[in-house]
Amino acid sequence: MTTLTLALSKGRILEESLPLLARLGLEPAGDFDRLLRVPSREPGLSFLIIRPTDVPTYVEHGAADLGIVGKDVLMEHGSEALYEPLDLGIAVCRLSVAAIQGYRPPARRLRVATKYPEITRRHYAARGEQVEIIKLYGSMELAPLVGLADVIVDLVNTGNTLKANGLVEIERICEISSRLVVNKAAMKMKHAAIRALLERIGAARP
Repeated sequence: MTTLTLALSKGRILEESLPLLARLGLEPAGDFDRLLRVPSREPGLSFLIIRPTDVPTYVEHGAADLGIVGKDVLMEHGSEALYEPLDLGIAVCRLSVAAIQGYRPPARRLRVATKYPEITRRHYAARGEQVEIIKLYGSMELAPLVGLADVIVDLVNTGNTLKANGLVEIERICEISSRLVVNKAAMKMKHAAIRALLERIGAARP
């Protein structure tokens, strides 16, 4: 039997992946709250529960055959070494520019706080703008409030967090959803098993 390993992103993507997998009888058979490697209820499939930013690396280097990860991570870290056959339509949100209500662009170079420096750089470069990028890992909404940055680039779901902190979206960069990615070597070596799994998951998408 061909065995497959599927890397799952912790957090919201994991929460929304589990019902999709459960409909196929593929849910984890162990305590995924504590274990990082968990068998599936279906023989031949196991899961790695890891940080979203690590999923492309695990899949690219063959530690996992497939992975479920947000399009934002793929855009930021590059996905040229991976196949991206399915948009799962889960964990849907948007990547946006946000600022304090009443914001006016400064005369100097724009300061942008984000955990997506590459996406941000490309976004502004496409418009011929050079910006100062400030890399943050969390609490993004605080940056404009304390004068650290003029605007932020971050994921927005409901917009409630922005609103609660007096920020508003001023530009939408792109729509984001979770994608199923595949290791290129595994697609050749385990083609039949991976193709069968892709067809099952694709048919069960929302």
